[in-house]
Order: sequence, then structure tokens, then C-alpha cells
Amino acid sequence: MNGTPPPPPPIHGSRYARAPPHGGVRAPPPPPSPPPPSGPLGGGQGGRAVKTSNLKPLHWNKVSRALKGSLWEELQRQCPPELDVSECKTMFSNVVLKKPAPRQAHKEKIQLIDQGRATNMENMLTKVKMPPAYIVAAVLAMDDTLLDVDQVENILKFYPTKEEMNQLKNFKGDIEQLGKCEHFFLELMKVPRMEAKLNTFMFKLQFNSQLANFRNCLNIVNSACDEVRKSVKFKEVIKRILYLGSTLNQGTSRVGFKLDSLLKLSETRASNSNMTLMHYLCKLVAAKSPALLDFPEDLVSLEAATKIQLKALAEEMLAFRSGLKKVKNELEACANDGPVSNGFRKTLKEFISHAEAEVTSATNFYTIVGQSANRLALYFGEDPSRCPFEQATQTLSSFVRLFRKCHEDNLKQAEPDRKMAEKEACQNPANNCSESIVIVHKNITNV
Repeated sequence: MNGTPPPPPPIHGSRYARAPPHGGVRAPPPPPSPPPPSGPLGGGQGGRAVKTSNLKPLHWNKVSRALKGSLWEELQRQCPPELDVSECKTMFSNVVLKKPAPRQAHKEKIQLIDQGRATNMENMLTKVKMPPAYIVAAVLAMDDTLLDVDQVENILKFYPTKEEMNQLKNFKGDIEQLGKCEHFFLELMKVPRMEAKLNTFMFKLQFNSQLANFRNCLNIVNSACDEVRKSVKFKEVIKRILYLGSTLNQGTSRVGFKLDSLLKLSETRASNSNMTLMHYLCKLVAAKSPALLDFPEDLVSLEAATKIQLKALAEEMLAFRSGLKKVKNELEACANDGPVSNGFRKTLKEFISHAEAEVTSATNFYTIVGQSANRLALYFGEDPSRCPFEQATQTLSSFVRLFRKCHEDNLKQAEPDRKMAEKEACQNPANNCSESIVIVHKNITNV
């Protein structure tokens, strides 16, 4: 065995390599061969992922080797496409996204006020289009550019009762959970005597228009009385009625007659025709005094005066005085309210100064008109307590309407006679047709 030569050194990597001889030195192994180069589109070593991915994998069937001439070999040589894969990475991430915290359940509103009242109040607030605090501020400023009469009237209509106020005062829960109506009531309750202030504001809003209407009614009454007493034409018509009545009654009453006797003219009929004494009066006036036919034009205020009740005017006058007194009382009371009523007091002082002068003037005029109304009855020899202004004007207005109607009836009745007379006048060759028509028309009108 000693004469046997040693075997050749093993080839590195050969499965047939043998150990070196006893005492020999092992040669260092050659460096490992580098991994095969991966193309731009290729994976890592053998297509295996080097790092653990936080993306969800696509479980596809891989091609282990890009064969020459294949699509994959061609794509290995190309640059990757320009794609934004950030959305893809987000959508297919292995990271579990936290679910958004569930929204807290909406807290239901707490309703303390009756649903019907609350709904009506909320509808009113929607029309006003101002937050509750702004509405209260507008009331305290008595600003008629922000709130009108109807809106203030509605607030008063639904003003909280004592029971509702107590409910709100005793509420211990979260105020934010209360409804719109409750919030508005709470704003109203912040101001001392808010209901009295609303009534004061209402009085101020209505004062000028109501006073103007009141004065207009007084003017109508005063004018109607003056027109009746001062009309010369009406007086002449009355004189003719007195003459006709005395004639029919054979002179038993030449002094005068009661006012309601004027309406009896249309009840007295002629013996052989449908003509009434009123028709005869109109015929007589048209024939002898045609200038008196338009006497109703002297009484232009009479019809409007029939729609006015002196009792209603007395109540309005009393309402002005009573309202002004309440306004003055509120001015005194709000002196202790503190800063919340400072603007209210200033505006109210200015209004009271104006209103007092107007009410005093209206009161004086009302007294004068009342005396004038009483004189109307006395003018016809009547007792004002038995023939009040309303009755007198109704009677006179009815007489005027009957007079006009009877005069129109007379004209219509005379129309056929007028046409016949015109025809006969034109058929006569000796007459000028146009002149004849004028003469006939004049004669028929005076019938």
C-alpha cells in the first residue's frame, strides 16, 4: 500500500470528492457562483419573495423560466410601466383598518309644552325668520321694521301660561334637548313682565293707524251733520214736502213733521194710478224747480255716516285712554328692571309724549262731534234720545235713495211719450226736426 501513489485532488462540487489524505492540507473552496441575474420584470432568487409583504398575494401559477422567444423573455428586457400603485397597495393591504367609531345615537328632543301649542308656535317662529333672542330684542326696541302687528299678536296669543312657566323653571335636564317652543318661552321669561311689554308694543304699533281711522269717522259724522243743516236745496225740498202734506191733510199741520215721515211719501198712492206721493214730488220738482233735483250731491257724507255707530266711537275713545294709562304704568314699572329695559324705557318715553298730545286732541274733537250729532236731531225738532244720530242718518239716506229712484221711474215712464212726440214733430213739414226734438225733450223732462 505504501507504494501506491496518492489519488488526485477532488473536484470542488463533485459528489465524488473524497477527503484529503491523512496529514494533507485541504485547499480552500472556491467562492460560490453569483446568483443568476434577474431582469427588470423578474422576481428575486428563483421568484421567491425576499421580504415578508404586507400586501395580499395573488395566488397565480408561476412560469419558472422565461423561454427564449416567449412573451416573458421579451418583457424581461423592457422597463416597467409607469403606474401609480399606491391605491392598489392601500386597497389590498394586509393591515386591518380600524372601523370608524359608531356615531352616538341622536338624542330626542324633550317636549314640555303641549304638542299642538308647540307646533303652532314653531310655525309662527318659522315665519318670523329670527332666532328667539333676536325677537325678544326687537320687542324691547319696539322696532316696527322687524315685527308687525300680526306677529306680535301671535306671540301674545301663544304666550306661556303660568303652568308652562313653572314646568320650564323646574326642568333639571339638559336645556339643549328642549324644543324650539320651549327655548323661545325661556327667552321670553328672561325679561320681567314680558307680556305687559308685548301689549305695550302692540298698542304702539296700532296707535297711529287706529287714531287716524277714529279721526276719519269723526270727520264723516261732523261733515254729514253740517251738510244736512247747510244744504239750501235740501231745505227747499223739505219745504215742498211740508206744503204737499199740509195740502193733503187740509192744513192741519203746517208747523213741521217727524223725520220718519219722509219715508211715508212712498207709501201714499194716487187714487187712479200707481204713482206715489214721492213720484209726484219728483215730478213737481222737475217741472217747477229742476235745479233742486241734484240736492243729494250736497249730502255726500250721508251714506258713509250711516255705517258709523257713535257708541262704537265712544268705546274707541275709552280704549285710547285706557291703553295710554296702561302704557304709563309699564313705564313706571320697568324703571326697576335694570339694563335689560333701558332701551325699552327710552323708546316708550318718546312714544308717550307723542300719544298723550294726540289723545287729548282726539278727545276734544270727539266732544265737538258728539254735540254736532245731537244738534242734527234737534234740527228736525226731534229728541236726540229718541231719534239718535244713527236713526236720523238712516232715515235721511233712505229718503235720498227713494227720491233718486222715483225720479228715474218718472223718466222711464215718460220715455215712450217722448219718442212719440219726437216722431210727430219730425213728420210735420212746417217744423224744424232738430229744434222740435229739443223742445219736446225739455217738455217731457219737466213733466
